[in-house]
Amino acid sequence: MNSRIEPTLQPAAQPSAQPSAAPELRIDPAHRTARRAPLQEPAGDSPLSWIFGLLLALIALVLMPIVGLRWLPPPTSSYMLQSPVKPVQYRWVPAASIAEPMRRAVVAAEDQKFWKHNGFDIDAIHKAEQYNLDHEHRRRGASTISQQTAKNMFLWPGGYVRKGIEAALTVLIEKIWGKERILEIYLNIAEFGPGIYGVEAAAQNYFSKPASALTPEEAARLAAVLPNPRHWSVRAPGAYVQSRIAWIMRQMGYGAPGAPQEEPEPPASELPDADDGDDVPAAVVPTAVPPAPSAPAAAPQAAPADAAPASAPPPAQGDNPPPAPAAAPETPPPAAAQPPQ
Repeated sequence: MNSRIEPTLQPAAQPSAQPSAAPELRIDPAHRTARRAPLQEPAGDSPLSWIFGLLLALIALVLMPIVGLRWLPPPTSSYMLQSPVKPVQYRWVPAASIAEPMRRAVVAAEDQKFWKHNGFDIDAIHKAEQYNLDHEHRRRGASTISQQTAKNMFLWPGGYVRKGIEAALTVLIEKIWGKERILEIYLNIAEFGPGIYGVEAAAQNYFSKPASALTPEEAARLAAVLPNPRHWSVRAPGAYVQSRIAWIMRQMGYGAPGAPQEEPEPPASELPDADDGDDVPAAVVPTAVPPAPSAPAAAPQAAPADAAPASAPPPAQGDNPPPAPAAAPETPPPAAAQPPQ
């Protein structure tokens, strides 16, 4: 007799059943054909960023030598490299080794507003433009010492493109170097004759002495040839250069009674080269001179009058009642009439 099987809630075991496998992954066909979105190019690879980086590199390339020259002496200059006379004579000396009359002579001859302007003499520029309109064949410029330093140090003569770059460099050296450093570098790289650069080389070449021992007259002779150093001579100055030396001496306070009050205008045969016509210093413009010399010229004018009281005062006093009776009654009229003649 078979035993009775009790009912149960457990399912009956199936020997043929295998353990359950992991559910099968199904890939949507849409995922198989879909493409990944292209990666965006980095911002640095765009043309605009490349141009911006190039500009930054150029600015750094320009600023590095300017910042370095704030303290370091320049080994050479652009104008020395372009000099037709080789090798050039050049020797750097610090400002302490340059005679004070030389500093005064250069400012009096080249840029009498040097210590006041910010790199550009606007008044001289306007007057030079008016002069060039009235004189078709005689051009004048209004370059300051700061502009000439930027040009001589980094650039080349002539051209409107160069003038634009020169203006930008002038702003930079005014801000970074300052007036004292600009004048120091200018005195060391200015051309004083064919292949002679810097006041030390000029002093040794022309006067056989260091720049620290230059006298006011020697300083005026050097400063007088700066607008045209390849044609005007320091050793044998012509008539115009001699009159310019006398004018510079007067601006410095050493003028003789016969020294010109206003800067003499060079003859057509002695004008600076055509390529440098726009580089004539601001002080060379005849119409730009009177405002600056008025203050320093007052002292030299008073000295001759005091030094010769026997000749100048009698005509002026002939019109006064007290001195007239003391002198002969017939002398005052002719004496008063002589000065106008």
